[in-house]
Amino acid sequence: MSTMNSVANPLSAKVLIVDDEESQRVGLATMVASWGFTVETAADGQEALDKLAEDAVQVLVTDLMMPRMDGFELLKRLTSQGNMPPAIVLTAFGNIETAIATIHDLGAYWFMEKPIQPAALRILLERAASQSRLTEETERLQRQLSYQGVLVDLVGSSPAMHQVFSLVRQVAPSKAAVLVTGESGTGKELVARAIHHLSPRRGGPFVAINCAAMPETLMESELFGHEKGAFTGAVERRAGCFELAQHGTLLLDEIAEMPVGTQAKLLRVLEDSRVRRLGGKSEITVDVRIIAATNKVLDDALRKGELREDLFYRLNVFQIALPPLRDRDGDLPILAEALIRDLNKKHGCKATEISPDVMEQLRRHNWPGNVRELRNVMERAVIIAGEGTITVHHLPRDFGLSIGARQIAEVDEPDSVRLQVGATVSDAEKALIQITLQHTKNNKTRAAEILGISLKTLFNKLKEYGSADAEATTTA
Repeated sequence: MSTMNSVANPLSAKVLIVDDEESQRVGLATMVASWGFTVETAADGQEALDKLAEDAVQVLVTDLMMPRMDGFELLKRLTSQGNMPPAIVLTAFGNIETAIATIHDLGAYWFMEKPIQPAALRILLERAASQSRLTEETERLQRQLSYQGVLVDLVGSSPAMHQVFSLVRQVAPSKAAVLVTGESGTGKELVARAIHHLSPRRGGPFVAINCAAMPETLMESELFGHEKGAFTGAVERRAGCFELAQHGTLLLDEIAEMPVGTQAKLLRVLEDSRVRRLGGKSEITVDVRIIAATNKVLDDALRKGELREDLFYRLNVFQIALPPLRDRDGDLPILAEALIRDLNKKHGCKATEISPDVMEQLRRHNWPGNVRELRNVMERAVIIAGEGTITVHHLPRDFGLSIGARQIAEVDEPDSVRLQVGATVSDAEKALIQITLQHTKNNKTRAAEILGISLKTLFNKLKEYGSADAEATTTA
């Protein structure tokens, strides 16, 4: 059928109508076009797929019972491809249960019984078109923001993070399993949530389970669920994470910490897409997208037997490696700014910016705890500052002992300090002053004597380092 146009609809939405009965198809298309929508028609699901492959539409209106490919199979194909627009299902009297099941299982927008009520259809079309446009705009803004250093809750403008953003955008629309690797605190769960948010499953649940946080005896119950009486303490039926994540995404965090025996059972579920509750007699079909994460070196985990090789290959369909913060020096300003905004809202503060001295200290820090450590440092600073500029006075007192990328001055014994090669003279001086103050229990007069400097010089040094003790009263 040819495209029918009428007066431009404010939404400028295109509607694809799929029905095997020509008279109903043409009549419906003519009516919808008169409301200002652009209309395409197809005689069955296969023709609809062919047309959708050539051009996108904002709303799909489809009959259920059709030859060659019915409406149910059409929606199933579109869902699996990750490009189903809001769909209105048309159903004859007596097929309401099927229509409701279609909406529940395949995420159709709504259903209508035949014969169609024009007023109700028009309202549904307008609402579905609005939802489609909103989704398109959200995705456009996400793409735009990703090039400005933000993708969902991920923040970064460095080449390494732009590579991560690119991988997230590529894999999100698919059904592929994803393995996210990286040191603790790099933001692996944020990557998983970004993939879920940008995927066709965004309307479904996101469920995360920490495989290192519970004993083996509870792990299987958490994953697969249990029936009442399955074991001592099972006083009622409980759904597991796979059931809770139905039509959504399940994050298996710290997968290499999962007991090997449970890994074998997990592999079976991933291969069959069916789960059986502990104590259950029947299996439940699950439709869940799996994302796994680990902070371990994969080669080491495989060699030590901490991660089953067959499970690794099942999960490692698409791998995203997160860089440590020490390799993302250019991201610190944008990360700190984003954290300040977030923490201001959380604590009701009004911190506005970071002083150059603080930014320099942040740049020189090694960040063994990565972004999580940065958040903790910034949270303390925002709370203490309250409002205005964050200065060195608002940083943790011992923050300077970790200055320098891989150039750490650290306390080795109670009354000694060890400096790694590459530490600056300033780093060494600050570390020496702080360890001496600890030795004298903060008696500055005694500390100055030990250091061979005047009390005034000691205070000047403390002030220079931003120490909270710079204004404190000296004890004799």
